[in-house]
Amino acid sequence: MHSPADVETSWPDAIHAHFRRIGIRQVGYVPDAGHSRLIALCRDDPQIVDVVLTTEEEGVGLVAGAALGGQRAALLMQSSGVGNCINMFSLLRNCGFGCIVLVTMRGEFGEFNPWQVPMGAITEDVLRLAGFLTYRVDTADAVDEIVGAGCDMAFNGNLQIAVLLSQRLIGPKQWTR
Repeated sequence: MHSPADVETSWPDAIHAHFRRIGIRQVGYVPDAGHSRLIALCRDDPQIVDVVLTTEEEGVGLVAGAALGGQRAALLMQSSGVGNCINMFSLLRNCGFGCIVLVTMRGEFGEFNPWQVPMGAITEDVLRLAGFLTYRVDTADAVDEIVGAGCDMAFNGNLQIAVLLSQRLIGPKQWTR
């Protein structure tokens, strides 16, 4: 039996395990504190090529290129990055490329930066309008089931899936001076 502290710290490990299980070979991301452990796990995994993006929309091209090359890719981004990808998301839907996007939410519970609130408030709606099926994770004990189902749906059905990792799950970002 896992303690609550184990569950809280192990959710990135559960996501990484699903990446391995479903055969993700490329992971694109703009560095993000909310994804830091998952990024480290992917970077240290010899079966996954980690790709540091200069902008999130480059990740859509990464997913498309991986699919055309017979591989699977995942994107990691913050909710503010979703706004950068709106136009590019049509490529995934129109070409039928399966895709899993994990979005660390900002502008929610405990947010210190008011600039994050507008995009955070509409992220899920934007993703749905762009053709994604969206699933939200608020607790660490739900990560395994939701991410696992999302990976299966994305790559078994060539669907676009976004899993929103709430600010309550990842914890509020701390302002450092």
